[in-house]
Amino acid sequence: MKKVSNYFRDSYKELTEKVTWPTWTQLQQSTLIVLSATLLITAMVWLMDLASNEVLKIIYSFFS
Repeated sequence: MKKVSNYFRDSYKELTEKVTWPTWTQLQQSTLIVLSATLLITAMVWLMDLASNEVLKIIYSFFS
């Protein structure tokens, strides 16, 4: 039981004393970067899906 209590005590100490929390500005910048990357990747996947759909339609039209 002592190991468990030491673990929680050390974890709390690490969170309050050793972790460097971002400032509000850093947090906003990171959020914008993640949001932009997410939108860019989503657009790329959507375009690849659209292109593959069109290619498959052309291929299927040969066999019907």
